[in-house]
Amino acid sequence: MRGTGGRKARRFVVVGALVVAGALVAVPAGVRKTAGVDWVAGVDWVAGVAGVAGPGGGPPRVSADGPPAAAMTLPAPTGRYQVGTVALHLTHWTRTDPWAGRQTHRELMVSVRYPARAGAGRYPTAPQLSAREAAAFDARNTFSEQVPPGKVQWAATRTSAHVGAPLAAGRPSRQWLPVVLYSPGVGDPRSFGSTLCDELASRGYAVVTIDHTYEAPAVEFPDGRLARSVLATELAKAQKSGRITALLKKVSGVRVADTRFVLDELAEQGAASPLPPGLRRALDLRAVGMFGQSAGGFTAAQTMHDDRRIKAAVNLDGVMGYTQRDDDPSNPSTVGRDGVDRPLLLMGMAGNTHHTVASWGAVWRHSTGTWLRDLTLRGSRHASYTDAEALVPQIARRLGLPRKDVTALIGAVDPARAVAAQRAYVSAFFDRWLRGRDDGGLLDGPSGRFPEVQFVR
Repeated sequence: MRGTGGRKARRFVVVGALVVAGALVAVPAGVRKTAGVDWVAGVDWVAGVAGVAGPGGGPPRVSADGPPAAAMTLPAPTGRYQVGTVALHLTHWTRTDPWAGRQTHRELMVSVRYPARAGAGRYPTAPQLSAREAAAFDARNTFSEQVPPGKVQWAATRTSAHVGAPLAAGRPSRQWLPVVLYSPGVGDPRSFGSTLCDELASRGYAVVTIDHTYEAPAVEFPDGRLARSVLATELAKAQKSGRITALLKKVSGVRVADTRFVLDELAEQGAASPLPPGLRRALDLRAVGMFGQSAGGFTAAQTMHDDRRIKAAVNLDGVMGYTQRDDDPSNPSTVGRDGVDRPLLLMGMAGNTHHTVASWGAVWRHSTGTWLRDLTLRGSRHASYTDAEALVPQIARRLGLPRKDVTALIGAVDPARAVAAQRAYVSAFFDRWLRGRDDGGLLDGPSGRFPEVQFVR
């Protein structure tokens, strides 16, 4: 079902992806700016950490704050392709921004990851956060109870995606790339799922990650504007007026509308398309899936319910009702009341199943005659389904965090095993339902390869 976006002026840009840390609470609207670092200097400084030369091949500039800490790293993807990325600035001119009421249009930043041609390593890797976005995240990140501001150089982390690298020749499926959309948790930037998104791109998918503007701590646009989160203010107003349920419904509705607009944009042809020519001819919009973590997982399932263009969805530990408690059956969503009629994979943290999470149970009961799986990653926590699984252990080693702080964030599951399991099951799911490929039965029952994964009956 198409939207009604009308003719849209847009700008195609190549910028770094954003990142990091899963949040179920809001981020304050006001953030401090890193002293002495402008956007360009911040990018060059990060490039130096990753071993990339500065402008003209010379040494990178260093910020006035002094030498950066060693960069944290994310697991390299395991697929046959290197990964390329471009970032797109999309404007929905006929939709008033729901979080900024005086703004008569809605602006989004999205990134597209894709299989890149051999030699993509000549192109710089995208940072998870620009310097200004990193400052916003650092001001009050979701690790703040264990990791106070100023302790981590968030902008120094690089993804595995190479900015502007050419699309792979001899692509899978001969011509068309299946498309997978990614939505992050509330309060998260779009690249908090970089590990899984890069993995899927390395296996031959086009992966489109969506920033939900005014939810993420900060979204930087190509002209330098920074859209900061308004959720702290919205949450305070909702608590004072007793309208938490209404706020949760609004968050979900905005996210679904964002996603459907992105699908509309991907389908534009010729000069109206926001994609570079090579990509606009390569996407298979008949084979579209979606996944997300926390509220992003809810977004994936709800968008599939609302829009026939989504053929399969993965919910990584996201409640699918308008409630703040897993076991609360009140205020169900339409996907909870109706269920789904296309494949849905649920992957939960330890203890979260369709027997214990009321909204999962509702979807399960009402989804008759379709393919469903409910998997638990033993020893995991909510943030295990994000890049926190790879980043937190590195932060802990550098800051000397006690083990109890680490397990509070990402649980007791071995991080490398958690990442491997998520890669295997999410990839197998989309391979089966978007490509029709045999996954060797991985999704049909317990596997000795992944004893950490429990199938919930």
